[in-house]
Order: sequence, then structure tokens, then C-alpha cells
Amino acid sequence: MSLVVVGLSHHTSDVALRERMAFPEEKLPGALTELRQRLEDAGAVILSTCNRSEVYLHHAGEPEDLHYEIRQFLAQWHDLPDEEFTSNLYQLHGRESVGHLFRVASSLDSLVVGEDQILGQLHDAYITAHREQATDKIINTVFQKAFTIAKKIRTTTEISSGKVSISSVAVDLAVSIFMDLSDKTVMVIGSGEMSGLTLKSLVDKGVSKVIVANRSVENAKTLSETYHGEAVALDDLANHLHRADIVISSTGSPVVVLHKETVQHALKQRSRKPMLIIDIAVPRDVEAGINELDNIYLYDMDDLQEVADRNLESRRNEIDRCLEMVDASTDQFMKWLQTLAAQPTIVSLSRELNAIRDRELAKTLDALSHLPESDREEVTYLTKRIVNNILQQPMNQIKQEVQEEDHAGVLQLVRRLFGLKEST
Repeated sequence: MSLVVVGLSHHTSDVALRERMAFPEEKLPGALTELRQRLEDAGAVILSTCNRSEVYLHHAGEPEDLHYEIRQFLAQWHDLPDEEFTSNLYQLHGRESVGHLFRVASSLDSLVVGEDQILGQLHDAYITAHREQATDKIINTVFQKAFTIAKKIRTTTEISSGKVSISSVAVDLAVSIFMDLSDKTVMVIGSGEMSGLTLKSLVDKGVSKVIVANRSVENAKTLSETYHGEAVALDDLANHLHRADIVISSTGSPVVVLHKETVQHALKQRSRKPMLIIDIAVPRDVEAGINELDNIYLYDMDDLQEVADRNLESRRNEIDRCLEMVDASTDQFMKWLQTLAAQPTIVSLSRELNAIRDRELAKTLDALSHLPESDREEVTYLTKRIVNNILQQPMNQIKQEVQEEDHAGVLQLVRRLFGLKEST
């Protein structure tokens, strides 16, 4: 059995490729079904966020074969030739895949180390897979362990102190350009979770004028009223854009929502006053050509890396400590995983010795038919204690031996010595 992960992230690919490799939330059930049709009886979870798309898989196949099947699945699902993305993939198995999952859950692999959104996103991905009955015992256990270590790191270290999300980094960028936000008008396009987090961070920085644009005006009102802002329809964006000094866009739209012509018109109405546009959506909301306009500062997810690096510097000391905790948890899980390989042999050994005990005990009790029932029960109990004591040391030793990298030979030797059937 192999536990593998295949994916790409902001570490290995640009935002354009991540857009093409993303799995929309509503299509995840179908993607899980198709993946498991390729690999029958597999346990699987698909994680897709702004910064990563990853497939976690447990199956009886060899790691290299599973990596290949996942690559083929990705190519077919996204309708992309594999040469366009294979070089950007990381393909891990065994301990490396477990350690990677634990680092992702603990936000040690995030664009902004310590951000708190990834744990919720990972949990949602797992819940989706579990609801679709796409997980198995190993996937369930490794993800539960990931959630546990992530919470432990978050509560016992300072890795989550200060700015912890992409939205907060976006706000830092606004502050670095305008310094004082108290006299600035901010337009947030989209009223989802990321938009709400961004808006809260802006208000915390002193922003008092807020406009929320969304396809659903009701949803926009729900968000804007929390901060005494104004709600407008996304279709009416062109009539309000000129009022904004800062535009932060984070919708779930599959197509561009802010076009170059719209921004050009707004700049004229603003008398060419500068406008900061931060596109934190994947796929991107903002037409790339807008960056060619004078007095426009356009940043997307990849551009936020520079700000994220500054945050990293203040967390370097905590990262080493957190990685040690991840390594310890990874070792613990791998030991548990390896002991599972011994279970069929241990069960077979116990059954074989107890079968011998049952046969010999029956013969003995037949020969001692004159014994009262209480004595017969005592003899029976004695034979059980003897067998259990005989089994204790071999079982413990088998569990220890299988924690070594090459444990198959040990199990084969035990089965030959005791004449056990091949375990499955």
C-alpha cells in the first residue's frame, strides 16, 4: 500500500498555471469520482486553493504507478497536455507525503506562513471527500493527525501571531503605498470569505469609506452594513469605480470582472489620481493589460510574495520549532502505519497458537473427565495464560521490526517458521 501526493503550488508554478489547474468547489465530487474510477478502492482527497492544487491518495499500487495515474487524471480533467504542467509538479510518497500534508495543514508551506485559512480549506476538502465516500482508513487517520498537529502548533507557538492571511498582506501593501488609509475609499469586489477578511483588516487600519460590489446586492449589503459601508451591484461597477482609491478583488468568477476600458474611464473621472488594484482571486478577476495604464498599481497573488517574505523574517525562529514538531508527528504516524503491516501476521500467529492450544486442551480434558468443572476451567485459563505469555515477546518484537524500512523479510520469516498462511 502506498500513500502519495501529487500537486503544484506557489512554490512551483505561477498564478496562470495554478488557475488552469484549479478545481472549482462544485466540481470536486465529480473529480473524486473520476479519480477513483481510475484507481479502484483508492482513498483520496483533492485540495484546491488559490495557491495550490493537490491530490492525496492511498492505494495498493506502487508509488510510481500512482504518480503516473494522477498525472494522467490531471491532464484529462483539465484538458491539458501533461508536458505543460508535469515539470511543475511535486510527486511524493510515504514519509515525504505525510510530512508535506502536516506542513500544509500547519501553514508552514503557505504563501504567508502562519495564515489560518489553509486549515479550514484542508478541512473542507477532507469533508467533501469523506461525504463522497472517497476516503479510507489511512486517509481518514492521516488527515485527522494533520488537523491535530496543526492545532497544536497554532496554540503552542507564535507562528500565527501578527498577519496570518493573504488578505492581511494585501492590506499591508495598501498601507505601504498610501501610508494613511483614513481618507481613502476602498472598493471590495466580491462578498465571499476572502473579501470579508480583507475588509475587516482595512477597517482595522482606519478605513472609513467602504464600497462592496457584488453580483448579489443583498450579499453586498450584508457585508457592507457590518462596516457601515455602501453596497452596489457588480453590473454597476463602472459607475462607481472612480470613487475608489483602493480596489481589492476576490470573486469566484471564472472570467475577468474588471476590464481595462472600465479602469481607463474611471481614471479620467478621477483626474488621473493613483489607484491601487489588488487581485487576490484565482482565476484572476482583473485584466492583465490594466497594469500598462499610468497611475495604476496592479498586484496579483504572485506579487504578494514580496510582502509575504517580510512577514517570514519575523517568524524564522518559530518555523524551526514548528518543523521539529511536524517531524516528530510524522515519525509517530509512520510508525503506526508500518505496524499495520504486521497485523495480519500477528493475527495469524495468534490464531495458529490458540488453535494448537484448543486441540491439545480438548485431548487433555477428555483424559481428565473426572475433574470437577471448576478445575477444568482453571486448566483452560492456565493454557490461555501460557499462550498469551508465549505470544507477547514475539508480537512486540514483530511490531518493532516492521518499523524498519525493509520489514517484508521479517514477516515472511515468521510466516515460514510457524507455517502461517500468506496474510492479506
